[in-house]
Amino acid sequence: QVQLVESGGGLVQAGGSLSLSCAASGLTFSRYRMGWFRQAPGKEREFVIGIDWTGRYSYYADSVKGRFTISRDNVKNMVHLQMNSLKPEDTAVYYCAASSSGGYIRDQATFGYWGQGTQVTVSS
Repeated sequence: QVQLVESGGGLVQAGGSLSLSCAASGLTFSRYRMGWFRQAPGKEREFVIGIDWTGRYSYYADSVKGRFTISRDNVKNMVHLQMNSLKPEDTAVYYCAASSSGGYIRDQATFGYWGQGTQVTVSS
């Protein structure tokens, strides 16, 4: 059974940093592209950032470029999201997702497995 478990959410002031982690189990992790999506209250879930199987290539939403980075550890089966220079508009539930397909990484339909989400709140 595939499980994705996010951790590291919380409350932070604007301009601060926060790191999220996602622990994956029940899958051959190195064969999955990983992504982070987020959903703010009253809004649809949106792509934030993604990483390829090897960790060599990353993909960013324009809104987080230059502020967020993603990395993965294919030995520990984990993916990390480092968020810097946080803004109130980054407030959302953040979801970790895994994809074994070669589809468009910014499309949530590409991802077959999802975590439960972790809340990130950025105060102004």
